[in-house]
Amino acid sequence: MLWMNLREEIDATLARDPAARSRFEVVLCYPGFHALLFHRLAQWLWRRRWLIAGRFVSHVGRMLTGIEIHPGARIGKRLFIDHGMGVVIGETAEIGDDCTLYQGVTLGGTSLVRGEKRHPSLGNGVIVGSGAQVLGPFRIGDGARIGAAAVVLREVADGATMVGNPARQVTRDKDATALPRAFQPYAVCGDIPDPIARALNSLLDEVTTLRARVSELEHAQLALTVERPAPAEPAALRLVSATSSGGAGESATRVL
Repeated sequence: MLWMNLREEIDATLARDPAARSRFEVVLCYPGFHALLFHRLAQWLWRRRWLIAGRFVSHVGRMLTGIEIHPGARIGKRLFIDHGMGVVIGETAEIGDDCTLYQGVTLGGTSLVRGEKRHPSLGNGVIVGSGAQVLGPFRIGDGARIGAAAVVLREVADGATMVGNPARQVTRDKDATALPRAFQPYAVCGDIPDPIARALNSLLDEVTTLRARVSELEHAQLALTVERPAPAEPAALRLVSATSSGGAGESATRVL
């Protein structure tokens, strides 16, 4: 039981890393594979309540590989940890089958309550890019892609691609769980739209539309002002004006 599925994990490394040329090379030169071996032994001890021994084996594996996996973490089949330096996987983290983690990834907890779930759960086929931080007791859906340096603080839907800090969903493949998705190194999937740039572009388009509308209204108002005839003088005002003119003329005659 302890050493089952090792061949599958070696083959998974060969399938996802073109730099790997043979199984022998994977066994000798890949720290991600070595870290999994240490984790299996540490977890075997941990489940039998030899807690200090399990933590010690985990610590030795961390010193030799640069990858820290708590013996309480649950890891599925065919996990590929590429490069691996600085990867941290917490005690209550869960990782499904066929997942890929790159260097600097953290599956961390945000709670200090002992005994409760504090770390994330990764579904099947998840890829987490280098430097990404997944923090909290939530689920990353099957086939999800977490971009490099993303900071994920909430649940991720199946097939979603997340980028940024805090991470935002930029695309989603709704068929991710129906068919196996093609492997995408570092979770790069072509032209990923920038959510901030997209929001700014939307605002610019709206401002342009509003400016055009204001310009139309100003031209319409100007046309109405030019075409409108001068207002007629009220009759009472004309009478007063005529009376004033007559009185002024009579006064002038008297003076002369």
